[in-house]
Amino acid sequence: MLTSVILAAATTPLQWTPSVGIIMIIANIVAIAFGKFTIENYSAEPAVPSPQFFGGFGLPAVLATTAFGHILGAGIILGLHYIGRI
Repeated sequence: MLTSVILAAATTPLQWTPSVGIIMIIANIVAIAFGKFTIENYSAEPAVPSPQFFGGFGLPAVLATTAFGHILGAGIILGLHYIGRI
């Protein structure tokens, strides 16, 4: 029964456009900035190659902030698609 409810609530498919990519990039930048100010030990080991390109983040902080950025971006993109803005 749950499957039929989910299928009934499905909307039109979302096609990738440059605006979708820009939204995801901005969401990741916001998540990384949020992580920079909230993660207590953001330079924890193991280190990433060329840490100056990652804001001094260690691998755990890079993975955590980009995962959060993708969750945030997916929510924004799906929400905007649902209300018909993209």
